[in-house]
Amino acid sequence: MSKRALLAKTTLSTAERLALVQEVLASKKAEDILSLDLRGLGYLLCDYFVIATAESDRQAQAAVDGILERLKELEGPLSSYHVEGYEVGQWILLDLGDIIVHVQQPEVRRYYRLEELWGDAKQHRYA
Repeated sequence: MSKRALLAKTTLSTAERLALVQEVLASKKAEDILSLDLRGLGYLLCDYFVIATAESDRQAQAAVDGILERLKELEGPLSSYHVEGYEVGQWILLDLGDIIVHVQQPEVRRYYRLEELWGDAKQHRYA
């Protein structure tokens, strides 16, 4: 089997990747996990935002690390993903291409209110 065929076999769909992100966030005890479906808004940079609250910088970092580790297990090398804000941990942005994950501490989430800013998007709470 060629390397290209192997990579194609392990690539997750956006729906599978979204479920994985939500599950890892929940396993790392992130709270108030919310996905915003941006597909109907004509936003070209991604299909979904996932917003979650972490109580500390270490919890936020662990959540992002968990997502990256799980994706690497399933999809292989993660060279195209981008992380911002990891060192401080107040607001970590993880750009997965089709999904952008925002892990924020409570005061940052209250201040920026991304779910209100993107209020026209369909919202789905992870239960």
